[in-house]
Amino acid sequence: MKKSFLSWLLVFIFGWCGGAWAQLGMFSKQQLIEFTPDWHGPRFPDGRPDVPDSVLHQLKDATAEEVWEVLMKAGYHNQFASDWKVINPSGQRLIGRAVTAVFMPYRPDVDSVIRANGKSEGNTAHGENSWIINTLRPGDVMVVDLFGKIKGGTIIGSNLGTSVATKERSALPIDGLVVNGSIRDTAEIEQINRFEVFCRGTDPSALANVMLTGINVPIRIGQATVMPGDIVVSDPEGITFIPPQLAEKVAHHARVDHLVDAWGEMMLREQRYRPGEIDGHWTNQMIKEFNRWAASRGSTVRLKEH
Repeated sequence: MKKSFLSWLLVFIFGWCGGAWAQLGMFSKQQLIEFTPDWHGPRFPDGRPDVPDSVLHQLKDATAEEVWEVLMKAGYHNQFASDWKVINPSGQRLIGRAVTAVFMPYRPDVDSVIRANGKSEGNTAHGENSWIINTLRPGDVMVVDLFGKIKGGTIIGSNLGTSVATKERSALPIDGLVVNGSIRDTAEIEQINRFEVFCRGTDPSALANVMLTGINVPIRIGQATVMPGDIVVSDPEGITFIPPQLAEKVAHHARVDHLVDAWGEMMLREQRYRPGEIDGHWTNQMIKEFNRWAASRGSTVRLKEH
């Protein structure tokens, strides 16, 4: 039986390429399920975890520190990437489900196979970057490893940027793109409403001398390992890639943390407690006061007394 481009080379090719490990091909549905074993919720038809929109909305105010606390306790130490150039900053958080892709430096014999298999599935566009866009759904965030390439590493220009924004468009505050590479047509992309780009740089050149070697496979962005279906959450410090099974736990932790901080700051302003008391181990009396205050605000968050 003829293999499709979506599953044609299910073998890892491990090679150091511009500082990034890369894979060739695309995970099958079974592999996507196998490599995300802790996610027990809904999935897209291709097997990618489908974290509900309701959970994504709850992450809109989560900070990198709040996410980090939960991920560290769960053993996920490599999920944050910083030092981005942000194009079209909106003042809101980019949140969505990762669709991953990886490029490598061009090699004609390998690329000829990629193009032949892509053509058999209807991917006739010359630019392989458009193949990734064809897979996007509302609420997705396109996350691309282009091994830090700037000149000739421009994953989108204005036309493809418009296409990405249109495909990703959902009820979430903004849509966007994360690329360990560059973009072009910056002035035009800045005019795309609700579309924010995190990249390593910009350049007027077109995408060149590269080949698409994986869609919806594990990729590396900075020091982070990103899986298809991870939840992308940006904040002023950078981007965190949350494993889907931890997204709801992170959202709950962030909600509690925001209330705790708000009550603590109020107590300090009113000088009812000293800084050491607020930053230290709360007494049962403080916990009772906090719980009453949280209830008065309509929150269901309650801290346990000890």
